Amino acid sequence: MSFGELVKELRIAQKKTLRQFCMEQGLDPSNWSKIERGVNQPPKDETTLARWAKQLGLMPGTELWQNYMDQADISRGQIPQDVMSDEKLLAKLPVFFRTVRGAELNESQLDSLIEKVREAHTPDEQRKNKTSGK
Repeated sequence: MSFGELVKELRIAQKKTLRQFCMEQGLDPSNWSKIERGVNQPPKDETTLARWAKQLGLMPGTELWQNYMDQADISRGQIPQDVMSDEKLLAKLPVFFRTVRGAELNESQLDSLIEKVREAHTPDEQRKNKTSGK
């Protein structure tokens, strides 16, 4: 799902037409429509993105909030900032990209790859607690 599709789905979940939502939130309907259709990219400004997220009913710190922020970065062709600031993870991205580019993965293989990436990125302390049953 793209950023535009996500914000449209969130607006519709509020049972608001595009015009209703924009009037209530002080947004330009024409520009918002372009965001929803993927014509315009999401703003780079974190303050604006956070304000929009709250207007769409998202709560900071939730998985949906993080997905929204990630989708905004991806729609702009950027790697999410939390990934960019993790040197250990960043160093492994070229291998990840080569792996994904080099093979047609079915859904099961993709799920397995995602799980391996999660395991590799899980801090040692969390991994230790998980295996010891804590």
